[in-house]
Amino acid sequence: MSGPFEGAVLAGGASRRMGTDKAFVTAPDGRALVAVAADALVASGAARTFVVGGDRAGIEALGLAWVPDRHPGEGPLGGIITALAASAHDLVMVLACDMPEVDGTVPAALVQALVEHPSAGVAVALAGDREQPLTSCWRRSVALDPLEAAFADGRRAPRHLLDELAAVRVAGLALDRLADVDSPEDLRRYAERSLRPHTITRQDPH
Repeated sequence: MSGPFEGAVLAGGASRRMGTDKAFVTAPDGRALVAVAADALVASGAARTFVVGGDRAGIEALGLAWVPDRHPGEGPLGGIITALAASAHDLVMVLACDMPEVDGTVPAALVQALVEHPSAGVAVALAGDREQPLTSCWRRSVALDPLEAAFADGRRAPRHLLDELAAVRVAGLALDRLADVDSPEDLRRYAERSLRPHTITRQDPH
């Protein structure tokens, strides 16, 4: 069993390649991308889910709680620090707002991995052999002070802090659930795939 945790969606990115705010881009299933991430956190059992940064009015119009980014424009590390500081629980599951197929299985697996490694400061998803620090569960009591110190020193890349926090790297998650979108072309590929008819293969009974 996993412990109680809160979920945070990071929505403060610049979305330069997308050309518009990624948080409100419509996923192939019709939901805003920020809502896809929030729904995944709710489905995984988060005690509370909130969005860090981004357009407050638009986020609240979707029925989501909003927390101001303590370090706007300073990259995702500032958003992670904000999420940990805003949480009432020690475990905080963080998702980026640009994952059109993420579901509750991803945060549930990361939370469970961190619970099983009580000395670790973070559990991070692996997509193949690539770490995804914006798909991660953090232990505030271990991680917050080192993250704040790194930020104060001018370090901004969460990936470079994982080893300092004895990160648990979680492999075996479905790659389509981890994939993100950075451009309109990425979204079109997802839409085309979702509209493609499924082929059912039946085994020959003989």
